[in-house]
Order: sequence, then C-alpha cells, then structure tokens
Amino acid sequence: MTEASYICFSAQDWWYFNHAHSDFQLMLRVAETRPVLFVNSITLRMPLPGRSSHFVRRLVRKARSMTKRMSHPMPDLPRLAVFSPVVLPFYGSERARRINARFIGFQVGRAATRLGLHDPIAVVTIPTAVDVLSHLDHGPVIYNRSDRHSAFGEADQTSIAAMEQRLLETADRVLYVSTEMMREEAPIVGDRAVFLDHGVDADHFTLTADPKRPADIADLPAPIVGYFGGLDDYLVDLDLIADLARAMPEVTVLLIGEASHVMEPLEAIANVHWIGPRPYADIPTYGACFDVAIMPWLDNDWIKYANPIKLKEYLALGLPVVSTDFPEVRRYREHIRVARGTDEFIAAVRLTLADGGLTTPTSRRAAVEGVTWDSRAAALVSVSEDAGRKT
Repeated sequence: MTEASYICFSAQDWWYFNHAHSDFQLMLRVAETRPVLFVNSITLRMPLPGRSSHFVRRLVRKARSMTKRMSHPMPDLPRLAVFSPVVLPFYGSERARRINARFIGFQVGRAATRLGLHDPIAVVTIPTAVDVLSHLDHGPVIYNRSDRHSAFGEADQTSIAAMEQRLLETADRVLYVSTEMMREEAPIVGDRAVFLDHGVDADHFTLTADPKRPADIADLPAPIVGYFGGLDDYLVDLDLIADLARAMPEVTVLLIGEASHVMEPLEAIANVHWIGPRPYADIPTYGACFDVAIMPWLDNDWIKYANPIKLKEYLALGLPVVSTDFPEVRRYREHIRVARGTDEFIAAVRLTLADGGLTTPTSRRAAVEGVTWDSRAAALVSVSEDAGRKT
C-alpha cells in the first residue's frame, strides 16, 4: 500500500505568521509520520491602500515569502516541506481566478512531484484553493472549516462565499471547530461533517508557580490584565480595551501581538502598554505574568463562528479568563467569566481580580489538558485516511 501523504493549503504563511495557528500545529505533527507539503497562503485578497491596513508591509512580506519557494525549515522534521507559490491575488475577476488557479496548480504539482507525493490528501483551509484542486492530482479533499472566510471584510465576499459553498458541497470530509457553524451547515454537509476541536500544546503552555517577568515588562505595576495574540481590527474590540483601561486606572493593561491597525489612541492611555509581537517560544513566560487574561472580541460573524486557540492556552497556563460572549466560549463557562457589554466586561474583570476566578489554576489547566494537538492531529489523520479508503 502506498504511504499516505498530504498537501495542506494553509490560510497562514510559515514565514511570517505565529506558529500557534492550527494549520501549523496540526501539520507539524502529521509530518512526524507522513510526508507533508505545506503550501503557504495563496491569499483571499489583494491588499489595497485605503482599504487594507499596512498594505505596503503586507505586500512586501508576501513578496519575500514567494522568493523562498520550497524549503525544509525544520531539520528534525525532514518530511515537512514548506512551499510559497507565486500568486496573482485578483479574485474579483473570474478570468484572473482561472489563470491564477492554473498557475498555482502547476507550481504546487511540480513541488509535489519533486517530493514524490502520489495522490496526496488535500487539506484545504483557505477557500481560494478550490479552483487550484482541479489542476492537481490528489486524493481525498478535507475542508478544514476553521473560519467563515467570506465574513472577512477585505475579501471579495461574494467570490469567497461561492468557493466556500463548492468546498462544502464537494469535499470528502468537512472539519469544524465551531459547533454553531457545523449545525447551520448540516443541511449541505450531512454525514461528511466532523467536529475537530482545536488543541493546545500543554507542554509549552505550562503552569508556573512563581513566574519571573521578562525584562521588558519587569517594571510594569501590578495587577496586570493581559492579552496575547493578533490585534486585528476585525477581531479585537479596541474600544472595549480603552474603556476597560480608563475605568480601571489602577491596573496595567498589557497587550502582546502584532497589530493590523493604528494603535496610537490606545497607547495614549497611561496604563495601556502594547509591546508588539513576541516569539511563540516566549509567550507562556509573558502570559504567566497576567493576573487576568482577557478575550475582548468584537460581536460579528467572524467571531460568531470562531474557536480561539488562545482560550485553551490561557487555561493551560491556569489563568483566570474574562471573555466577551460567543458560542464556542460557552462550553467553558464553568471556568471563565463571560460578559455581555462593556459594563459587564469591566465588572467581570474587577471581580476576577478580587477572587482569582471561578476555579483554581489546577482546575483550569485540567479542563484542557486532554485536548492536545497530538490528539487532534491523530484524529485528522484517521478521518482523512478513512475518507481515502472510501473514495
């Protein structure tokens, strides 16, 4: 029997996204036992001035990624290859999409041939890959429905929604991290739907009894209300953070992560400290210094169907958590405080600082300890290869 192999069309880029994302975590583990060609994001849209934040920086970093072509970035994982195809991201034009899909398919096909991959299982996270698949030899198609990408404001939403629909109708399996989205799309997907919850690297995000603060935050006054992760304008409610900081001048609001929009108005508030992104390896050290961890999400369709990995990372660190309300977070209401509206959110932070949260640090960690990325990757392999046997 031919060894199973994988092509992953990721929604992220190996060279400039945080490796906490599920595509990275899953494929790194699959590559321990199977050949994997990890295809960096073929994008959803072309960044444009006036419409996209930091559009020049985004164009430059994507261009740099494409110059790397194919490499084996991890010597201890020789079966993992990362490939950056040259992309023409003009998805608003049907003719341009056809040309782009054929061009990407040719590049990815050559890369797969060089690696000796035969009819690889195609794991698709970014919906623009659906057009590329028709130009590739591949096995079963696994649609990793981790987000509703057509809800992303910068994308050509009509075109992306049509691509999502095709994947929902044709993929051999559709993997969901959102029970809400899985329920809504059940009439389309039927018994091809599989719930595959996000995992957590529990060894990496480890309880620390007496954390030593990193030097760049050593002088910040306690208590610290903290957030780590992307500060994206379609995810994070910056107004809520500002209101929290102004209402609680006695706390330090510490924000860690890359921002996709202007941060000066927040930084102008005396007790807000944004230190930018930090390496994934260092994030647990910073997070362990939080007295309360927050998830201040916007109320929109992106968040409605989200399942933030960050929640499990916070809980693995044993942190008390306050979050805005959305479907997936409700599964953890025993351990975290969920708030609706600004006043309730601020009140929940105050209460959590006072009582240390609803449960103990050990209980919070125990709530996620069994949901590891190793177990999630094993489930992905089982589902994918079972689909291969039935096609």
